[in-house]
Amino acid sequence: MQIDLPPGGNTDWARGQNTVDIKRIGSGVLMQTADNHVLQASDLKVVTHKQPTPQQVEDLLFAWKVAKFVKSNAIVFCRDGMTMGVGAGQMSRLDSARIAAIKAGHANLSLQGTAVASDAFFPFRDGLDVVVDEGATCVIQPGGSMRDPEVIEAANERGVAMVFTGVRHFRH
Repeated sequence: MQIDLPPGGNTDWARGQNTVDIKRIGSGVLMQTADNHVLQASDLKVVTHKQPTPQQVEDLLFAWKVAKFVKSNAIVFCRDGMTMGVGAGQMSRLDSARIAAIKAGHANLSLQGTAVASDAFFPFRDGLDVVVDEGATCVIQPGGSMRDPEVIEAANERGVAMVFTGVRHFRH
């Protein structure tokens, strides 16, 4: 049996994408909107004093695409269209950041000058500090934490560019 793909169009459904993701949880179900948003440079909101360079914007958008496919507290380091380190599957975004750095180190990859994507907001500045200590110069994240001002100030203190997407990849 062969199923024809939709012809395409302006809606997720017309493009053959689900509009809702459904997961079975215990004796119930969890329904959440599907992660279909395609982020454009024009969607980014620079929230720091430092503006990202055009190359950093490219790296940030690439890292954001990679983070979509890394589940649960994803931290992704990228540079020049390459994934340099990935951490995920942890209860803590901080631990995911540390794991990404460890994995890059095991592969003898330098994280200097990398862009970092986080699939959801940084709830505290410590995760940001870890990625900057490892060499990140710019960060993309959804924003939306009650501690966003603290994290933005940390980025300003550390001299890195940070952009908010307004949407998150993190799904349950």
